[in-house]
Amino acid sequence: MMFLETDRLYLRKINQDDFEELKSMLQDPDVMYAWEYTFSDEDVQSWIDKNIDCYRQYNLGYFFAVDKQSNEIVGQVALMPDIIDNRLHYEVGYILKKQYWHCGYARECVKSLVQYAFSELDLKEVIFEIRPGNAASRKVAEFFDAQIRGQFIKNVRGKKMLHLIYVLNKEALRWI
Repeated sequence: MMFLETDRLYLRKINQDDFEELKSMLQDPDVMYAWEYTFSDEDVQSWIDKNIDCYRQYNLGYFFAVDKQSNEIVGQVALMPDIIDNRLHYEVGYILKKQYWHCGYARECVKSLVQYAFSELDLKEVIFEIRPGNAASRKVAEFFDAQIRGQFIKNVRGKKMLHLIYVLNKEALRWI
C-alpha cells in the first residue's frame, strides 16, 4: 500500500512478504555501520512486526522507498513517534542500500516526509537521531537546516550509543 510519492519514488508500507528484502539490507554490515551490528533473522522479523504495529497505531513507521521506473527497493525511510527523555518526538530516518548511496534519495524522501509531517499531521517540528560519526546522515539533516539541539544515549543491545538530536522546525523552513 502506497503511503507517499516523490518525483522518483513511492513509499509503501513494509509487510510480511518483505522479509528477504529487509534481510539483505539489515544484515549488510556496510549499510548498518552506524548501528554497529547487523540484524539476525529474528531481528528482521521483529522489525517487520514493529512496523506493522506502528502502522496500525499511527499510520507511520518505516516505509520501503521504491524506484518508480525499475520497481527496485532503494531502501527504507521513516516518519515515526519516538520517546526521548520522557518527551514525544517525531523522528525522520533513512536506511538506504549501499548501491543507492549519494544519489539524492535520502534528501528526496526526507523532503516528502517532512512536508507530510508539517502539512498533514500539523507537527511543529521533527527530529533526526544521528550518531556523531555518521557524516552522510548528518549532511542530509544539515541540508534541510536542521540544528543540533541536544544529544542522548541510546541503549542498543546493551551498548550505550551517543546520538545527536537534530531538530527541524516548521517555522524555519523556506522550501515548504
